[in-house]
This record gives sequence, structure tokens and C-alpha cells, in this order.
Amino acid sequence: MKIFPGISLKVLDEYTIEHEPISSLDLMERAAQAFTNAVVAQWPHTTPVTIFAGPGNNGGDALAVARMLLQIGYQVNTFLFNPKGELSEECQTNKELLEMIDDVDFTEVTTQFTPPPLTKDHLVIDGLFGIGLNKPLAGGFAAVVKYINISKATVVAIDMPSGLMTEDNTFNNRTTIVHADYTFSMQLPKLAFLFAENYDFVGEWKLLDIGLSQEGIDEEDTDCYLLEEKDIKPLIKPRKKFAHKGIFGHAALIAGAYGMAGSAILAAKACLRSGVGLLTVHTPALNNNILQTAVPEAIVEADINEYFFTSPIDADDYQAICIGPGLKQNNETEFALLEQINNCQTPMVIDADALNILGKHRQALTSIPKGSILTPHPKELERITGKCHNSFERMSKACELAHNFKVYIVLKGAYTAIITPHGKIFFNPTGNPGMATAGSGDVLSGIILSLLAQGYTPEEAAKTGVYVHGMAGDLAKEQLGMMGMKAGDIISALPTAWQHLSSQ
Repeated sequence: MKIFPGISLKVLDEYTIEHEPISSLDLMERAAQAFTNAVVAQWPHTTPVTIFAGPGNNGGDALAVARMLLQIGYQVNTFLFNPKGELSEECQTNKELLEMIDDVDFTEVTTQFTPPPLTKDHLVIDGLFGIGLNKPLAGGFAAVVKYINISKATVVAIDMPSGLMTEDNTFNNRTTIVHADYTFSMQLPKLAFLFAENYDFVGEWKLLDIGLSQEGIDEEDTDCYLLEEKDIKPLIKPRKKFAHKGIFGHAALIAGAYGMAGSAILAAKACLRSGVGLLTVHTPALNNNILQTAVPEAIVEADINEYFFTSPIDADDYQAICIGPGLKQNNETEFALLEQINNCQTPMVIDADALNILGKHRQALTSIPKGSILTPHPKELERITGKCHNSFERMSKACELAHNFKVYIVLKGAYTAIITPHGKIFFNPTGNPGMATAGSGDVLSGIILSLLAQGYTPEEAAKTGVYVHGMAGDLAKEQLGMMGMKAGDIISALPTAWQHLSSQ
């Protein structure tokens, strides 16, 4: 699913109007009906509704919603804010249609605003501003937003929470953005929905199909996408009748300082549960018995050091290498890691302490094999790129890193972003907060390693690995709930996730 910047969303509206063809007013009516249907599905007719409409087309949507809710029996109190005496054509028309309803509770605010009472029982519909905003709200509109935010009412935003910009909110005033409990977005998601610091503004979001032209969507270019199951299923390679383990690759996992063998175990189990033919785990000598017992399917290669990784492996023996889970950071390990990277042509998955070491030796980034996959969480990324003030800046720096060193970045978190060297960004919708637990990242690294060793391209391995990792987490949540989940539960759910994605 494509994620467009605000300017492109306006282009899609215009394309639909021209090619369907449909009038702008009728398209607004269709959007308002979709929004009204979503409200009716969630809140009973006895819910008192207060609507705040702005002077533009988002306000036109809100006025149309007010009319539709009134016509089916809701108690609706509507405020249209028009301080400059200038309404968009569609907003003006919907104002006139609303005023035609008998006993309508409607106030057009041009100067003084007397705030209505808002209780916890009220539903507030925010239609002040939509995707066209390009500067922070100020003055009277800022005061209205603050009034909404201090109320105990449930707030649902039309398309965008007023005051929030569709992409970059670096220079926004966060005190003048509506705190929506729900955002009902027209047709497609907005980039801002996917950033952690915007959650308090966006709340839970859902998409409403308003019939924008699919041809227009297909033709309009973008660099950002939200992954869907239909994107992943075709990537899964079928297994032929006479296949053998040699076909499915030999992966190497360099992981687990002494005392951190669990990281190696989790990554190894996830790798083996994701279809790899052979797996060798290179780990400190004292981990040998632990690994041989916990993961008998894996080959264990002991490092010469009992406690740490100190001796690089011959990368030519493997189709893919993962390095980092539970590795720790001492001088000998740092030296071995840098040597491993410098002498390696095999695609690598670089995670955890390997990333932290690279943060201290940034010159080594130039030696990373092209097409490798780095899997940082935000703080690990910042140790390489420098401090970031928000998710948009972090994403931008990750894109620069991917482009400059021809690597793929898996920036972990809710809506994990897979960033390609070519500037494409794929956001992952699967997964849940129950996965925020020790070892979950090790599981992801093992899955991606397995796919890379099997011959999936780096982009395919990253997208598929992240998606199935989240899906397995969702399956574990259904069975165990979020509080009771641990990383091993994600591994246990992997076979079911793979079975689902592999079914045609």
C-alpha cells in the first residue's frame, strides 16, 4: 500500500474528480458518508456529538458528517470557525445544506467563541484542518485545540488530527495539535501516523475507502509503502520435490559471549525455523555444551576464546553471516569484528553489539559488504548516525546511511521500517507491544539470516523477515496475551506463520 505526501493526496483527489468523473462536492459527500458509517458502527445514537469544523474542505467534510448524523437521529452540536469570512466552495455548500435542517444546533464563529460543555460521554469530531496544513496552529484555532485536549470527551479526527502535518513535524508546536483517540483516514495512511511521537495525537487509526481512483494511485510515485500480506506471499519460494538441505543455504551465526548464550540460542532457533538448510553457530568455547544441548540441529564452532568472540571465520564457506546478538563489547571482540567485516564479501546481517561497535568505529562502515542488512533499534542507529530529535529525522538519517554504504536498514520498532539503498521505505504493520521483550531482536536477526542464506535478495529477506516476525508475535499474543509473551514464544509461532504465508 502506497503512502503519499500530502501534496500527492491532493493530486489523487483531483485525478479522481477528473477521471471518474465526479464533482468535488460529490467526492466530499462520499467521504463524509464513509466517515459517518464508521461513527455509527462504533458509537450508539444516544451519544452526544460535538463537531468542530474549519473553513476549508476538512470543515466541509465535518459539516456534511453533521448533517448525516442529524438525519439518522444523533444529537449534534456543530461549530464552524470562520474568522476571516472565507469558506471553501464545498464548505460553503455544506454549511447551507446543514442550515436547511429543522432545529439544527449550529453556530458559525467569526469572532467570539463560547465553548460548549464537553463531558466524558461526548464524542468530539475534529474537522478543523486536514492534510493541507503547513505551519503550526496559532491564535483562536490553537485555543480551540487546547480546549478539546483538556476535555474528557472521546475525540475522532477526520483524516488528520488538526495541527498535525502529514510528514515532518520537527518544527511544529506540539501543544496545538489535537489529541485524537481515533483518526479515520481517507483511503490511505499518512506518514505521520507511523511515528511513535505522534501516537498521542493520532490514537488508533483506520482507513476509510472513499473510492479514490486506483489508476491514479498506481500512476503516482512515492518512496514509502505500508506492507500487506499480498506483498509478502508471492515472495515465499516454493520447495520442490527433490530439494535437499544443500539447496537452502549454509548460514553462519556469530553470537553469544559467555553469559549471553541465550541470544545465540534464540537467533539459531529462529534461523532453523525459517527454512535454512544448514546453520553453524560460532560462539565462545564455554557456550559449546549449552548450544549443543539447546539447539542440536545447529553445528557449533567454538571460538578459541572461552568467553568472547575473538577469531573471525572464513566467510567463503557460507551464503550469509549474522553477527552481533549477545556479542558484548571488549577490545578483542571489537578487533575481531572489524577484521571479520573487512575481509568479508558475503552478505551480512549486523545486529546488537556489532552495531554498537560500528558506532565507535564508523570508518568500518565502508567495508561492510554491499547488500548487507543492519537491524538497529533507534538508539543503536543513533550511535552510528548521531542523535536524532524525532522519528522523521531518524528515518532521514537511516536513508542516508543506506544510500551512502549500499546497505539495507531494518529500523526496529512499531511499524519497523525497511530502508533500501535506493531510498524506498517499507513500513511493517504486523507485531504488537508484547514483542518488546529481551531476545525479540535476536529472533528477527535469525529469521533474516535464514532467508538471506536461502538466496532471497536483501530486500526480500528484510521485508519477509520483518513481516513474519511480527505475524508470529501476533499469533503468540492471541494464545498468551501480551504480558505473558517472551521471545521464545515468537519462535514457537513461526511454523504457523510460515504455513499461512506459504499457502496459495
